[in-house]
Amino acid sequence: MIKTLFSIGLWAAIGWLFAMWLGAATGWAIFSFGLLLMIMVSALQLSRIARWVKDIDAPPPPSVGPWDEILAPIYRKLRKDRQDIDELNKHVDGIMLAAEALPDGAITLDEGMRLTWCNQTAGEHVGLNLGSDRHHSIFNILRAPEFARYARQASWPGPLLLHLSQDGQDKALLVQLTRYGVGQFLVVTRDVTQVEKLETTRKDFVANVSHELRTPLTVLSGFLETLRDMPPESLSQEQKERYQTLMLEQAQRMQAIVADLLTLSALESSPQVEGEPVRVSRLIHTALQQGRILSNDQHVFVENIAEDLCVMGIESELASAVSNLLTNAIRYTPKDGTITVSWYITESGHACYSVQDTGIGIAAQDIPRLTERFYRVDRGRSRATGGTGLGLAITKHVAMRHNAELTIQSRFGAGSLFSLIFPPSRVAVPD
Repeated sequence: MIKTLFSIGLWAAIGWLFAMWLGAATGWAIFSFGLLLMIMVSALQLSRIARWVKDIDAPPPPSVGPWDEILAPIYRKLRKDRQDIDELNKHVDGIMLAAEALPDGAITLDEGMRLTWCNQTAGEHVGLNLGSDRHHSIFNILRAPEFARYARQASWPGPLLLHLSQDGQDKALLVQLTRYGVGQFLVVTRDVTQVEKLETTRKDFVANVSHELRTPLTVLSGFLETLRDMPPESLSQEQKERYQTLMLEQAQRMQAIVADLLTLSALESSPQVEGEPVRVSRLIHTALQQGRILSNDQHVFVENIAEDLCVMGIESELASAVSNLLTNAIRYTPKDGTITVSWYITESGHACYSVQDTGIGIAAQDIPRLTERFYRVDRGRSRATGGTGLGLAITKHVAMRHNAELTIQSRFGAGSLFSLIFPPSRVAVPD
């Protein structure tokens, strides 16, 4: 403003000088020309400012006269605001990335319980698609009556255990609803499917162990009470020997169960190691010798064994798996049945140990559960043959520790084929 007044005063002084020299008309003409020139310069400056306003992120135009003192602080304030906004955006992006990385699902809802945002984990848990489900009611997306009842409560002191079925798979979710901000809600979801399965397995395991040990303990307790309460002369030597034999059998059965449980525990708790080259043919021949004694010459054994084929692994664990598959075949194959034991390398470079029998076979619905601890297709027959119900569970763990796959092919009444298939990376050259 001062510069403008100074310019007007300067042109007025020049006009007055010219008026004194050339007359009043010339003086007014010079003064008018000065004012017109100032208006034109001001118009040019305003046009430059108008162009800058259209791209306010760019620096303001230089030399715009009196507007310099106005535009400079405006531009500094705009630049600082942009820096603050960029910094806030970085923080928001960091928070969003952290939310996406959470192992739990996070869902935000507005005051009408409509979806505003969710992370990827929540999308996998509940089946949300943020692009299509945004601004839709959560009750239309998560159609579970128990969740609707839970969400419509006045407060949510604890989480809700929700069981959902998604793509043919059952899923257990812990869902916790809470308020945040003004009229907003946060839903946190946690997948506890595996935890629930482990808890069920633990309960089943305790129940099964108790059941398996109860029978031999009952037998032992019964015989001991009989021997204690009856006079010594009332039992013949033959009866005493029979009772002692039965008690010994039950004690040995409990020892076998405990030994298998310890083996399973060792397999689960010990770290996986590469091992050393193991000549599996030697383990198979040892198992066959023991198997023939168990068979008592009641079965026909066919051998197809590659003597020099080795795998990297732990010899004691592999011996247990080899023996378990062969022993099962002997126990469940009737007299005069054929048991074929094979150890060979496939065309794809895998090493395969297989035991095929002509036994009673297994129904299709029982095959997926065969490797569960203590699972028996026929409990009475399994106990009669002396099995603990843990052999295939041990074999499965040995296979997993050796990157191998346990496959089971069977048809009820037509025999079974159990195979341990080792990957090419486990095949070793013998020393």
